[in-house]
Amino acid sequence: MRDGCRMNTPWLHVIGIGEDGVEGLSAASRALIAGAELVAGGARHLELAESLITGRMLPWPHPFAAGVAELLTWRGRTVCVLASGDPFLFGVGATLRHHVPMGEMVCLPAPSSVALACNLLGWAEQDVAVLSLCGRPMEACAPSLQPGARLIVLSADEHTPAAFARWLDQRGFGASTLHILGALGGAEQTHEVVTVAALAGDRAASIPRLNLMALEIVAERDAHVIPLACGLPDELFEHDGQITKREIRAATLSALAPRRGEMLWDIGGGSGSIGIEWMLRHPANRAIAIEKSATRGARIARNALSLGVPALRVVEGEAPAVLAQMLADGVDAPDAIFIGGGTSNPGMLEAAWQALRPGGRLVANAVTLESETALAAAHARWGGTLTRMQVERLEQIGRFHGFRPGMTVTLYAAQRPDGARA
Repeated sequence: MRDGCRMNTPWLHVIGIGEDGVEGLSAASRALIAGAELVAGGARHLELAESLITGRMLPWPHPFAAGVAELLTWRGRTVCVLASGDPFLFGVGATLRHHVPMGEMVCLPAPSSVALACNLLGWAEQDVAVLSLCGRPMEACAPSLQPGARLIVLSADEHTPAAFARWLDQRGFGASTLHILGALGGAEQTHEVVTVAALAGDRAASIPRLNLMALEIVAERDAHVIPLACGLPDELFEHDGQITKREIRAATLSALAPRRGEMLWDIGGGSGSIGIEWMLRHPANRAIAIEKSATRGARIARNALSLGVPALRVVEGEAPAVLAQMLADGVDAPDAIFIGGGTSNPGMLEAAWQALRPGGRLVANAVTLESETALAAAHARWGGTLTRMQVERLEQIGRFHGFRPGMTVTLYAAQRPDGARA
């Protein structure tokens, strides 16, 4: 039976509480807290609701997983978990959902900090991007730094806004307006408005520990804005010449056809450009760059961080042997595989085809006769398409200019049928 249709009696109530404390709770929420045998939450949440609590209190321990484990020992009894605002907005609700079916859990949210911020500022909530710096690197915000964007960024602590402002200023967004909102919805609510550049230069800024940031992005002329198109300029990547050039990369990404939440294996990662652009297409996309060179692997990681996809994973190893080992180790099977070099290596294309999920896409590029021959054989066996591409770029020739052709690239793309075996 589906989770949502289970008839289990809810024993766990996840209740959102705001800075206004118990006064802002509904009568139903107050009654649930008062009647609970166990009330869990952060120290701040328990303090806000202390006047209602009659059962045992469980402050979240470190590590947090230990608290969840203890909570589960109370299954079937009356338990409340207190959370900030909306428990399913970067909150504990989503974590608990991995352990407790929704048929056993009821969530009663309060207005989220994002809702309170947008209503204070007069921003349409649907037009705002929500990001978090709680346990996440600020580099992950880079793709969202688009001119005119409005961002709500959740802070980890009182030091987050100044550190974030310095990082933004270095990337050319110093003219952006930054609202620092503290203790939203409570009697101690604060609202400070500064420019990013001003906060970046103020080492003694006094900021409340509980805060979030609302940003109106202004990009300066030389700002590091990551374009929304496929085929980023080659100069955005650190590389040693081992890079799929931007025009070929754009065509390759088109053939790979990324969709939300899919996994890419990039065999022979080089600079990581294909995997990075795959992940930039949607925040839920995942990629693994497989690279035999440790030097290039470290370079891929630096590029991924610089371009806002720090979650790109690098696996050091030589294909095709490493592919079977990855699957044996429980790595998620890929929805798409790109082979940028080595297609003529014995067993390479076969191993990649076998590793794909049914319905997955295989894309491979070749520049040598031997690799092109291997792609032609794959086309004869599995179908798909073969496309030849050549790009000419204008270069200076003495006092004049002329178009210099790059190497011809043959692109092979095929989709593995559902349930098919090679």
